Amino acid sequence: MTKPILALLAGATMLAGCNFAPKYVRPEGAVPAALPEGGIYPRAATDAPDITAVGWRDFFLDPRLRQVIDTGLANNRDLRIAAGNVLQARAQLRTQRSELFPTASVNGSATYTNNIGAGGAGAGAGAGAGTGAGVGTGGSSNLEIYSLNAGISAYELDLFGRVRNLTQAAQEQVFASEEAQRSTRVSLIAEIANAWLQMASDQEQLRLSRETLKAFQETFRLTSEQFRVGVGSELEVRQAETNYQAARNDIAALETRIAQDQNALNLLAGTTVPSELLPASFGAEPVTRDALPANLSSQVLLRRPDVLRAEHQLIAESANIGAARAAFFPTISLTGLVGTISTALSGLFGGGSFTYQAGPSIGLPIFDGGRRSGNLQYARASQQVAAATYERTIQVAFREVADALAQRGRIGEQVSAQSQRANAAQVAARLSEARFRAGIDSFLNTLDAQRTAYAAQQQLVTTRLTQANNLVELYRSLGGGLN
Repeated sequence: MTKPILALLAGATMLAGCNFAPKYVRPEGAVPAALPEGGIYPRAATDAPDITAVGWRDFFLDPRLRQVIDTGLANNRDLRIAAGNVLQARAQLRTQRSELFPTASVNGSATYTNNIGAGGAGAGAGAGAGTGAGVGTGGSSNLEIYSLNAGISAYELDLFGRVRNLTQAAQEQVFASEEAQRSTRVSLIAEIANAWLQMASDQEQLRLSRETLKAFQETFRLTSEQFRVGVGSELEVRQAETNYQAARNDIAALETRIAQDQNALNLLAGTTVPSELLPASFGAEPVTRDALPANLSSQVLLRRPDVLRAEHQLIAESANIGAARAAFFPTISLTGLVGTISTALSGLFGGGSFTYQAGPSIGLPIFDGGRRSGNLQYARASQQVAAATYERTIQVAFREVADALAQRGRIGEQVSAQSQRANAAQVAARLSEARFRAGIDSFLNTLDAQRTAYAAQQQLVTTRLTQANNLVELYRSLGGGLN
């Protein structure tokens, strides 16, 4: 009995290295080897640090913003969902990995049988042959059997790698969920920073609108007084009132927007952000580090969490192909039990009570209606989808970084031009108002100069926000922000 079992185990050991999963080769050629450089795109300084290696606490300079990000990392519900997904994937891996090992169990039983009206000779002979326990020649016989067994049941010998490939696929799903969690973390940091900067910009716009409202109110008062004494026209009064009411409308809209900005920031932070951590203005002090990456190779994109996630999912699908192929080969299972049996509880561990049982089995479906072929085709199609998803993820990453670099190349010039335009418009507004007061110029020119100055200052704030958001986007798209 033992020789066939030993031969089976030896054969299983020799075949244990079989693996029908295709060899994984990382797809290449989806994007150019280098990120755009030259022309509109900026050139990185040779001494610039690798922006992807800069932790977010070093990248963001404002201590209030750092505290808000810390709060979000501790309380954001999307991040908790991502962490829960990791725990789920790890639990599924633990369940799948258990199939690599035999399941051992211990069980005991006690059987009591009473044969009423049985013949003495028959009962005695039966008992003696089965257990050695004789029974008298009375009208009934009692039979007691006690047993205790330990062993494994239907343990699959993974000769063709089916279980190993399923375990690898589960392991890769764990890695993918961990990268998804990292991707959520990076995105959350960027979203909090952009929401904080948006609120700072709106606060600055509100300050500008309130200052402009005072100037428009003074103009409105002056034209009304001139009209009252007969040296001005009602047209000038209504034109001045138009600017004044427009500024009032801007203030009301900005106050609403700031309240919405705070709601958005509270949602990202997962709790109410204290007022002392909220921005009161969009000052001239830098909020983030201003540095370009020293390495502009597209290989840096392969370190992005979303790209790594897609790659782990591709490897998992390749392992699923191996499991689907292995299903075409025989399944060999092994059941083995050792134990003891006795007609008396006290004799369970006595001499002669030892028993064992070994039962290898082999199964190979002959006809399954195409189920295994369908599973293999599905696994191959899923692998093709995962490969295309991986390549598309890299292409999206390349486009995001290229867009950020393109904007980075000219945003400084935009801010400079808009700043000079705002200064020139303010000077023109002051000169036009002075000429109007001196009776040299018409009031229409003054109104137009005031509107132009107001719009130029608003656009300057918007452009400065775009510049700050661009740095955050460049940092996020290159995969920074994990430390």
